[in-house]
Amino acid sequence: MVIVIQCRDEVGLIAGISRILAESKMNIISMLEHVDPSEPRFFVRVESDGPVDPATLRTRLLDFLPNGAELSIDPFPNKRIVVLVTKEHHCLSDILVRNHFKTLGAEVLAVIGNHANLRELSERFGIPYHTISHEGKTKEVFEAEILSQIDHYAPDFVVLAKFMRILSPSFVEKYPSRVINIHHSFLPAFVGADPYRQAYARGVKLIGATAHFVTNDLDDGPIITQQIIPVDHTYTAANMRKAGLEIETAVLARALNLAFEDRILVHGNKTVVFE
Repeated sequence: MVIVIQCRDEVGLIAGISRILAESKMNIISMLEHVDPSEPRFFVRVESDGPVDPATLRTRLLDFLPNGAELSIDPFPNKRIVVLVTKEHHCLSDILVRNHFKTLGAEVLAVIGNHANLRELSERFGIPYHTISHEGKTKEVFEAEILSQIDHYAPDFVVLAKFMRILSPSFVEKYPSRVINIHHSFLPAFVGADPYRQAYARGVKLIGATAHFVTNDLDDGPIITQQIIPVDHTYTAANMRKAGLEIETAVLARALNLAFEDRILVHGNKTVVFE
């Protein structure tokens, strides 16, 4: 069982949480905590096992914690995800392989694409693929069709594996802190479209990728993880893009693993990531 808490910091929080778990016959396997002194705010992730009923434990913890505490208790089920794609296969391929060999930490329920390019790839792995074209439709109609399909599966997370469409606020608010995107830039640099060409034009010496939660602000949601590699004057925009594909895949895979293991706490536009 994973217990994740964030709340106003006070003296005695660790002692009190530990006491409640001990009284509930719960064995603490690991406890990771962090305090942001600027607020101050307390964050903790606890792995434990024992016979307690999660609803009973939740009540006891909330009775102890400061008012307004955010608490989740996850009894270790595999997460369920729906993946949104456009035409690029590298991130989806990695997800499908991990899913096939049971190393993803989640179950891929379906893939939805606004083009049919990746249907064959998905179906080779036995994953349903739904083509929902954006052409000739308003944004509202297009997103309503996607949401209807997603809602059918009721996933824990929606993963944008190179889904090259900007989502509206009404879409995002249905899955707060549950839509994970991979952006091919070391944010906050080069937001929006074609960041490799932007990077090339700027003459950068480092390129990277960023996995983040999607919010209403383009490529400005809470960052989960990032990675960079060096480049030099010999790289064209195409060379940068080719080099960046492996970074994108690795960064998204790491972010998904963190999310599926309940290791990310979102507060405002920042994250606390327990690894």
